[in-house]
Amino acid sequence: MKHAAHILLVDDDPSLLKLLGMRLESRGYRVTTADSGRQALECLEEARPDLVLSDLRMDEMDGMALFQQLQKRVPGLPVIILTAHGSIPDAVSATRQGVFSFLTKPVDRDELFAAIDDALTQTPGPSVEGDDAWRSAIITRSPHMEKVLEQARMVAGSDVSVLVTGASGSGKELLASAIHQASSRAGKPFVAINCGALPEQLLESELFGHAKGAFTGAISQHEGLFQAADGGTLFLDEIGDMPLPLQVKLLRVLQDRQVRPLGSTTSIPIDVRIISATHRDLDRAMAEGDFREDLYYRLNVVNLRLPPLKERAEDVPLLAKHLVTQAAARHKPFVKGFSSEALNLLAGSAWPGNVRQLVNVVEQCVALTSSPIIPEALVSQALAAEENALPSFNDARAGFERSYLIKVLKITEGNVTQAARIAGRNRTDFYKLLGRHSLEPSAFKPGADTEQLSQA
Repeated sequence: MKHAAHILLVDDDPSLLKLLGMRLESRGYRVTTADSGRQALECLEEARPDLVLSDLRMDEMDGMALFQQLQKRVPGLPVIILTAHGSIPDAVSATRQGVFSFLTKPVDRDELFAAIDDALTQTPGPSVEGDDAWRSAIITRSPHMEKVLEQARMVAGSDVSVLVTGASGSGKELLASAIHQASSRAGKPFVAINCGALPEQLLESELFGHAKGAFTGAISQHEGLFQAADGGTLFLDEIGDMPLPLQVKLLRVLQDRQVRPLGSTTSIPIDVRIISATHRDLDRAMAEGDFREDLYYRLNVVNLRLPPLKERAEDVPLLAKHLVTQAAARHKPFVKGFSSEALNLLAGSAWPGNVRQLVNVVEQCVALTSSPIIPEALVSQALAAEENALPSFNDARAGFERSYLIKVLKITEGNVTQAARIAGRNRTDFYKLLGRHSLEPSAFKPGADTEQLSQA
């Protein structure tokens, strides 16, 4: 963790309270002590701990009663219960209610530290307050992500355009929203649109608006998203998929800082900060003539690259814990989390679909589980279902294109002129397709032995 974890220690035996407090501090934890459940709740008002370690048997308010109060005030706060009167029924009952761990005194030192480490690993880090509220939606302990967030915080204060790059499902819109929240525009609208999800005319109308009668079906005036985001931030997701004619119009809006709705003769001044995102290689798109170079430099004043989930594996347990809490609240409140074996399986997975895929897996597990703790077998089943799921239309089309190109190149033994003729494309377009899929015609010449040939 970035800062020493803060543990609230609760026990009505002063000598044990002091002894255990010293043991925890020697391990590097920051410790606050309370000699009763009532005092523990008072401490909670002053500063939120990362974990509560409480005795079970205490006068006035026992450990389980304290746990119930803690869950009402800080849902998801991990609690470990210690008792000299431990029994299997007590432990089962406590675990079902959501207590993270139930240990019998005298507690083994290594066992205690292992339980604390597990609890801190499976729950988000210190609460984000004050200056960190802008990034509250982003859960991470990854040094790689922390570096990106530091850069995001630095650029948030200015109005420069930011281009966020990264694989689909890696959280580009979340980062864009965080930048908005950290900026002076936070009190104004944050508006997002996926530029690859709409046909050209509809996308143009959504962005710039239209006047009544501008086209068939335009029965009334429509305010575009540039106007809707005035004073705030407009997030253009998948900007690499924007059609070239609209790229020209977007560039004009950015240059003139005013927008003219379709069918209107009047331009409207706008004050909008642009954050855009793409999973495409825009350098290649520019080389192929699919993306305007002048627009690229307008949008890419600062580039932030989001790492894929496989590069921040330490975040998987944190995200899984957060997501399962959300999903359980919506569907099955009795679900408390994943078993340690299930979390290990999640952490060791490749996650080609990134955080979006993790969300799907967690949702499936919550939907199918009949026990408070989700077992490893259910996670394994959900991961297998994800692997066998239908790809998105864009992914399926890209897969077909690549497979088709490989077959044509095999048939023609790498002769681009013949291959382009078979495909019904001119040589220039055919070379663009090959470049998009990183295919080299020379790899298909007689005698060539490359990985590409084995991927057909």
